[in-house]
This record gives sequence, C-alpha cells and structure tokens, in this order.
Amino acid sequence: MSSSEASRTWLSQDAHDRLQAELDALIAGRPVIAAEINARREEGDLRENGGYHAAREEQGKQEFRIRQLQELLRTAQVGEAPTADKIAPGTVVTIYFDDDQTDTETFLLGSREISSTTDLTVYSPESALGKAILGAGPGQTVTYTAPSGSDIKVTIVTFEPFGG
Repeated sequence: MSSSEASRTWLSQDAHDRLQAELDALIAGRPVIAAEINARREEGDLRENGGYHAAREEQGKQEFRIRQLQELLRTAQVGEAPTADKIAPGTVVTIYFDDDQTDTETFLLGSREISSTTDLTVYSPESALGKAILGAGPGQTVTYTAPSGSDIKVTIVTFEPFGG
C-alpha cells in the first residue's frame, strides 16, 4: 500500500453523502451565527457578555468542523470497499486475542466518520490495532502495543469488504 493510499480515507457513498450534507448545512449556517454574534455585540460591554462569548465559541466549533469535513471529503476514496487479498481500510475484520482464542471480535477498519452507518465498531487504520493488521491476511498473528504499554497479540480469522 502506498503512502498516498494510506493517507486516504475510504467512505461508502452513503457516508460521503451524509458528510457532504453536514458540511453544506454548516456552511449555510454561517450567516446565522454571524448575525447572532452581531446581535450579542450590540448588547454592550463585551467583557461581561456571556451570550457574545458563547456565540463566538460556537462559531469556532463550527469553523473547525467545516475545515475537518472539507479535508476529509477532499482526500476520501468513495465507492465500493476495496477487494484485496490483504487487510486494507474498508474491510470488515474478525480477530481473536491470543489470550482468549474462543472469543472473536468483528469490526470495520476505516474512518470513524462512517460509524453512524453501521452497527460495527470502527477502528481507524491509524490506531495501534489498525496499523498492526494493515496488510495482514487470515491466520496471521500480529502484535501491537496498547495505550497501557502492554503488547497484545491478535490473530486474523477472516476479513471481507464492507458491504454497508
């Protein structure tokens, strides 16, 4: 997998459309928040004007989300989940932890932005587990370091393209 492919986020068409609609709504709402700020500014002393500061904070949050969505949609790979002989973003993976080989976990390796379109847990390819399993295949055991600092071994049981 090339570095340009690794930096791309796979999104289903449904997830892309939902995120584009959110972005469009946020951009359309810019004049509303600007009007709110102007109205609060006219109330007087800005040092003690909680409404003004709250409106400015809300504007900052909206602008951050707009930039976040624009970047995500700009770099997204949209369409069918990739089909491959190795694990890649956009695949549903089933693993078991080597300390408990009877209990499996199934999740989607992809962007957390699509988590509302599926009941599956979504792990980012940039997470410790995601990085460890990228490029792996069925039967392969990989080790990753958990946030606690302990090494965790998992074995890939199966994987398939995401169908949602």
